Amino acid sequence: MLRPALFALSLIAAPMASAEPPRIAVDIAAVHGLVTQVMGDVGAPELVMTPGASPHDYTLRPSQAASLEAADLVIWMGPELTPWLARSMQTLAPDAASLALLEVPQTLTMAAREVAIFDAPVPPPPADSARDPHAWLDPENAATWIGLIADALAEVDPDNAAVYRANAITASADIVALQAEITARIDPIRDTAFIVFHDAYQYFEERFELSPVGAIALADAADPGAGRIEDLREILIARDVACVFSEPQFNAGLVDVVMGGRPARTTVIDPLGIDIPPGPEFYATLMRNITGAFTTCLSEE
Repeated sequence: MLRPALFALSLIAAPMASAEPPRIAVDIAAVHGLVTQVMGDVGAPELVMTPGASPHDYTLRPSQAASLEAADLVIWMGPELTPWLARSMQTLAPDAASLALLEVPQTLTMAAREVAIFDAPVPPPPADSARDPHAWLDPENAATWIGLIADALAEVDPDNAAVYRANAITASADIVALQAEITARIDPIRDTAFIVFHDAYQYFEERFELSPVGAIALADAADPGAGRIEDLREILIARDVACVFSEPQFNAGLVDVVMGGRPARTTVIDPLGIDIPPGPEFYATLMRNITGAFTTCLSEE
């Protein structure tokens, strides 16, 4: 039998069992990057879709389904962006906590545009119109979400609540500085007209007061008809469009069809960040890459 002093010493010398970090499942890489910043050294969230894949329609791989099934908390944009995840959660993770970022009242949301020519006067959207789900492209939303993510993590892992909230303060300050950086870079090209491939940039355009005149595909990324292509060709000339953007996920040949040999620059812009490694730097890198595509293609040089 151990003497009391030796027993106490054995307790001190024994390694302390550390609690496992919470299991967090996330839909898109931009949200994954924000969650990674807040979690810090506590743990790492799991992406349940392949980076760069279209979020609108996706089939989970077995390993991704397993990550979702094991999740204590699912942090995702919401059913407007990833409707398949809403269905999968009901089946695989019915007891997991959920934070749908588009659903929280603090998120600044915009109605999805239903026209591809933005210059044309249109009636205000009905009260029940669909929301544009690409809200991560407004850094003010990202800064807001950081705090909400910290609160959600603290609910499932109260032992690390102080760590999450301290990380959130740092991450939010970084996003505020990032927004100021982008504002300065965008300022010289605010009034330059352009056409995007996929109407995914409304939040970025509004936040930084850019001048889009149209989109080849609406927010659902469906291919355009002949009438829309002809309308885009007309506005390309009428507004002296400087750049027509393509995207890596879609048919870049449609850009050539719209341009029809007319003089305008073209470059690739990517709202999902297909080539950016997931991690804590993802969001800032994504926003800087988008900013760089705009400033490069819309510059007069």
